[in-house]
Amino acid sequence: MPGTPPHPAGHGPADLPSEWGGEQGPVKLQEPLEELARDPTRFSHDLSFPPPAKIRVYDDTLRDGEQMPGVAITPKDKYELARMLSDIGVHIMDVGFPSVSEGERETLRLVLGGRKRGEIRPDLEVVCMMRSTKGDIDATMRVIDGLGFKRDEVTYFIFTSASDLHVKYKLGKTLLHRDGIPESEWLELPVSYYREANLRMMCEAIGYAREQGATSIEFGGEDGSRADVDYIREIHREGLKAGGTRPSTPDTVGCYSPFAVREYIPAIKAAAPDAPLVVHFHNDLGLGAWNTVMALGSGAEVFTTSVNGIGERTGNAPMHQVLMQLRYLFGIEIPGFKYEKLRTLARHLEKVSGIPVQPTEPGIGLDVFSHESGIHTAGMLIHPAIYQFLPPNDFGAEITYVYGKHSGALAIEHALRDAGIRPEAELVAKVLSEVKRIREERAERSDFSEFHRQYYEHLNTMGLTADEVVEIATALLPKPSA
Repeated sequence: MPGTPPHPAGHGPADLPSEWGGEQGPVKLQEPLEELARDPTRFSHDLSFPPPAKIRVYDDTLRDGEQMPGVAITPKDKYELARMLSDIGVHIMDVGFPSVSEGERETLRLVLGGRKRGEIRPDLEVVCMMRSTKGDIDATMRVIDGLGFKRDEVTYFIFTSASDLHVKYKLGKTLLHRDGIPESEWLELPVSYYREANLRMMCEAIGYAREQGATSIEFGGEDGSRADVDYIREIHREGLKAGGTRPSTPDTVGCYSPFAVREYIPAIKAAAPDAPLVVHFHNDLGLGAWNTVMALGSGAEVFTTSVNGIGERTGNAPMHQVLMQLRYLFGIEIPGFKYEKLRTLARHLEKVSGIPVQPTEPGIGLDVFSHESGIHTAGMLIHPAIYQFLPPNDFGAEITYVYGKHSGALAIEHALRDAGIRPEAELVAKVLSEVKRIREERAERSDFSEFHRQYYEHLNTMGLTADEVVEIATALLPKPSA
């Protein structure tokens, strides 16, 4: 329904903190700010969001985020991230595939142990991923048994595929083997066979997990954004009948548009209206966050994100962007979420992942509360709302000024006054001239080629190259007999 939700408490335009203007403070506006500048939430829309207390933030950094090429995070670092995610207010956390590696198993052990000791919130839901096979389910449960935890202490995410492209051409041979059909039939059998066999495989896996002690089971099909919506609806209905508890639909290749989300998510939700719906968007077109917000306004209650948006290709819907769009455009604040720690979390992930955040990244970038332009700094010193509507203290940040070729006299006066120096006009003019001269000289001497080389060398050597793989294989080949 059309609506203009109010600003979150303490975050309306008239509630700008006085420290925004520095020591001198901004000028006192003679009219209410909301009369001088339109409230960003004042627009009509037909979205209907769940109550904020029912929205769930589902973090995928430890699993999907780590799938970014070259990224490898140690179990110890994953545990520290898990503690930070718990502290900031995430509700659900995917810890990966315990069945596939010792590192994944160690991460699960650390996270469950930390939750038991109270270092991680007891209400933080821990998710383990697995394919729709008894083998994956058994392997995961063996890990949980071996760690000394109960099988119902985690959520089992049993996934399959949803698009016909995936169902026939990615899973096709697996489905044939299950039914005892020779591979020679692979390309000849119709899509309808693969759909039915795929659905049967997933439901059998869900039922088996239930029999083995699972009580919380998420399920869904990959490549949902390119799947037939009626088939997704069938997957969700049948999955719930089989014992699943929460359906999930992903935009695996990041091709949804906000218009498609608005059309398809209500239809998908209608197939299982009483179960919470998880949405998972990738960012291939730069729409991951906005699609997530649209989905939450179209029937979904649970949204997956990753810290800093890391993930495969262009990454996942960035946590900070989704939360900012909800908060500042729709007046929706997630209860208990510590927005002011988003920048600290961003810096920590940069350190452990090796992937830097661009300085202009909304909310968390190093420069988003910095100003250099003379026109901008002059306006900011009159009143910060002139060029900034996001309160930096919401993010644990402060407004800063950078001095260079674009600086103006007011910025210099501000710097001198803060240092206790009387900003006489002549002195200000001389300082400003020197600032511009020095910055121009630095620009003349600047050569970023070495920085550029090191940056790309860093990114390109995070993972192993094909040459290194061949070198390893060559070393492992048996030596020819003399």
